[in-house]
Amino acid sequence: MYTIMVIDDSPFIVDIFVTMLQRGGYQTVAAYGGQEALDLLQTVKPDLILLDIMMEPMDGWETLMHIKNDHRIRDIPVIMLTAKQLTPNEAQEYGIYIEDYIMKPITHKELYEAIEAQLNRRGVLERDLRMAREAGVDEAVIQNYKRLWRSIDINKRLLRILENTYRMSEDREEGEDDFSMAIRNMEMNVRFQEEQLNSLRNAFINRTASA
Repeated sequence: MYTIMVIDDSPFIVDIFVTMLQRGGYQTVAAYGGQEALDLLQTVKPDLILLDIMMEPMDGWETLMHIKNDHRIRDIPVIMLTAKQLTPNEAQEYGIYIEDYIMKPITHKELYEAIEAQLNRRGVLERDLRMAREAGVDEAVIQNYKRLWRSIDINKRLLRILENTYRMSEDREEGEDDFSMAIRNMEMNVRFQEEQLNSLRNAFINRTASA
């Protein structure tokens, strides 16, 4: 059973998400603010964190950076909770640190799908690495695969966030050409990296088949 931490300075919102998660079969840890969450994370390591952006006195972005700067907990996937679209600046500054963001209000189904997508993606990576090691693939190649996989994952997330925030931005016309070019360049880079990743994955599969 997966454990999900919910961080929000509103007890009402925390209780809503905790109830939704428990109905979905998840274990939960509740934190009513950024500092309380950081204190709890000294002794508790959830499988995923739901983190609200609009909090006081420590907001969600500051809390996120404390998490990602701590080597013991930086690998915990974080999904941001927000009642408004991320701004382009937020997307560019913080997009590489988060797995996704959820717009409030949200249905049970949408919440479960967002969480399972993140947990399943991590499971795919772990499966591929295990398959490679069992096939005797060189560890340097495995680590290269891991770095490439994570780079693609980050770039895809950032690309999606940038596209969404760009589409919703009131300042869309300003710098439109530069923004569109940045998105196109990122799309090309992701496609190139995916070709490299698929080549390595096929090599793992062929190595396993011949072992």
